[in-house]
Amino acid sequence: MLCLRQVCLFTLRHYQARTLSSDLLLSQINSCTHEDEVFSLVGRNKARLSEKHVGIALNVLWQLQKRRPLLLRTSDYIRNHSQFLALCILAENKVEHMEDEAIVDTLYSILRLNVEDHDSLAEVLVTEAWKRLERLSLPALSKFALCLYKQRRHCSPITGKVAHIVDMKLDSIQDIRILSVLMISISDVISQSFRDRLLQKAEQLLEDKHEVHFNYAKRILQFLQSTKLRYHPLLEKCNEILLRSASHLDIYSISLIFGLYEQLGFDNAEFRLVAKQLLSETVDDCYDPETFAKLFSILGPMASSNVRERLLVTAAYMAEEFSGHQVLVILKTMQKMKCRNSHLLKKMASVLHKHLDSYHVLQLVKLTQYLVVLRFHNLELFAKLKILLFRFLKSSVIPADTAAIIRVLAMLPSFQVEEIIINKAAAVLPQCRLHHLNSIATALVKWSHYDQLHWQNNSELCAKLLQKLNDCGFQRLQKANNLNLLLEELTHVNGEWFEEVINEETVAMCQRLIDQITRANVLQVSFFLVKTNHRCTPLLDRIASVAVENIHKIHPLEICFILHLFSALNYDPPANEEFFESCIQHLTSNLSCFETHHLVLLGHVLAVAGYFPPVLIKKIFNLAFLSKLDSQLEVLSDTLKQRVHSHLMKLNRAVCLECPEFYIPWFHERYCQRVFRNSSSRVNPLRQHVHRMLTEILGGSNYARISVLTPYYYEIDFECILDENKKPLSYMAQNIPLDDAEGVHLRHDIKEDGRKVLPPGAQRIALEFLDSKAFSKDSRHLKGEPAVKKRHLEMLGYRVVQIPHFEWNSMALSTKGEQVEYLKKHLYGTQ
Repeated sequence: MLCLRQVCLFTLRHYQARTLSSDLLLSQINSCTHEDEVFSLVGRNKARLSEKHVGIALNVLWQLQKRRPLLLRTSDYIRNHSQFLALCILAENKVEHMEDEAIVDTLYSILRLNVEDHDSLAEVLVTEAWKRLERLSLPALSKFALCLYKQRRHCSPITGKVAHIVDMKLDSIQDIRILSVLMISISDVISQSFRDRLLQKAEQLLEDKHEVHFNYAKRILQFLQSTKLRYHPLLEKCNEILLRSASHLDIYSISLIFGLYEQLGFDNAEFRLVAKQLLSETVDDCYDPETFAKLFSILGPMASSNVRERLLVTAAYMAEEFSGHQVLVILKTMQKMKCRNSHLLKKMASVLHKHLDSYHVLQLVKLTQYLVVLRFHNLELFAKLKILLFRFLKSSVIPADTAAIIRVLAMLPSFQVEEIIINKAAAVLPQCRLHHLNSIATALVKWSHYDQLHWQNNSELCAKLLQKLNDCGFQRLQKANNLNLLLEELTHVNGEWFEEVINEETVAMCQRLIDQITRANVLQVSFFLVKTNHRCTPLLDRIASVAVENIHKIHPLEICFILHLFSALNYDPPANEEFFESCIQHLTSNLSCFETHHLVLLGHVLAVAGYFPPVLIKKIFNLAFLSKLDSQLEVLSDTLKQRVHSHLMKLNRAVCLECPEFYIPWFHERYCQRVFRNSSSRVNPLRQHVHRMLTEILGGSNYARISVLTPYYYEIDFECILDENKKPLSYMAQNIPLDDAEGVHLRHDIKEDGRKVLPPGAQRIALEFLDSKAFSKDSRHLKGEPAVKKRHLEMLGYRVVQIPHFEWNSMALSTKGEQVEYLKKHLYGTQ
């Protein structure tokens, strides 16, 4: 009995000593400040390491790396260390004894240390976690889902199982960090209804935006990008979070956010301003090529002139260090900047030669496009590009790649078309989507126009190929039975082939699928009709009906564009007043959703349609608003900036003429003078021809003025004055100067000069020639802008005579005599 008691006491002391020793070892591992300390402990205590020690050791190795800047991390050293390999073997052998969370933590740690996705330890850990999936806590489940995402198991059965568990437990998730990780991890295996539930849950958890870390907002943006969904409520909430956290964003985060915004078609001037300020301060501190390439791509298009110059100088200095991808980034940004800096382009070209053979086909296509658009001339480089593109073309079996190569080959200078191109195109046509057909058609038409086929045989083959291409386009349209898929294909289809060959058939197909127009795709249908310039009344009526029925479910920005469609085409739907009033009420109740430049565009859209909501007009024509607009315009693209300036001027003009009760001053005098001074001469052969006829009709050159600027800077083709007996009045007799026949004469004060009081009963006549741009496609219906111009000219005291192109160019007016009689009828007639 005494012996048994001694044995038991010895066993207990031994167990306690071992536990104490083990706890000490665990504490020592957790206290390590360098990976070599961890490896030293592992090497000395290998026989005593439990599954807990192994898991903690691997986690500590990752935590040590995490604390270091990206460029100072030593993951390669760790992975190749003998003790790390020993740790992995031990972990693999002890995985069944690990706790649930330890398995996930270990998997996460080794993946962050860049262990191969299909490493045996990673595979064993994934398999074991799969077995325990149902009992994982939500934090562990989200971490495991992120591991699967990092392993690119986006559509695997295990990811589907994770999605199912999330679906079951969604209501119990109250942490946006957990939800955001799960959302991006399962985005490829969820249904539309499940996606919508996730969005609603995310909206709910983002309500308290002050408590949300910017990383969670980034993940929500990644989810939206992955599901190709521009969901404005979430985008705006994420943007608010990012603005609030701007001081914590580094260049990598800003670059990622800009990329996501670009792919989502979302922009925010305030975020751009903040990013510009933050990044402008780091220009002189960027010494790493990867970091600088990101800085250049974001800051370049919106930098001030001095910062822009510093960026260009630094890019040229760093050129030799750029990777192939970074060279593409620099050239793409130069294209955005419309920067043709010859020194930098030559530097990029000198570096390109060592990267050309490493580019895959689409990179090569983009590179060629950038160089052509930037008008870079280097015959040797283009010859090399042609050889590489031909090599890819011969081996290409993917229709999208084949179409892209053919499109970009047509951009090359002095390109000689070879039969292989025509044969390759013919082989893929039946498999091509509409935008691929459009790319091939664009190339063929260009070669035909510029006579680059050279051989009669090629010319005949090209003609046959174009006919086959047209047939394929019609067949693809006729097979369409899903409006959403058709609209997706049409997004990138434009140009001569689309307008002349399949435009009509495409509109007809959309009309056949009219019942599929819903609040989810009404914006895309509106985009399509604006692009096609078609006044298809059934489609327009359906859009108006869907918009009114779902007015509170459609984002105000989308309503604005839908109104733009009706305003631009000058179309009134059946319940016109209800439609516009519902939309305007929804918009004016949500003006906070709009950025300053969006409000200007909205104001112009409504003004063209004849609506001037007081709350909107007073908000825009306010000094604080206009000051904010000026600052935000600095970071917008040149194209958008010009558009906003132009629309603000037009809105200012419309308010002055149509709503004098607002007492808004006209403050665009200098802007208009600058625009007209910088524009080219507008006296074209048609105007000169008509001016000679008017001189003949009216009795001399001093009775008609050509290219006249009216008050508020409308330009009209011709102006004349008739007295009460419809006899012409001489401008010389009225002491009104005639304009220079070579162009528009700018006056210092257009309200005074040339606006002498007319004799009683006399009338100014504005004679306007309207080309096809003034009308809807294949229609005689006047569009919004020309209709507004007529309305405003009448307010300025003119009788407006508008001469449509389809009348002037008709067979009925084929002789000069018939044209003279036509002009007389309109000048002296009662209309």
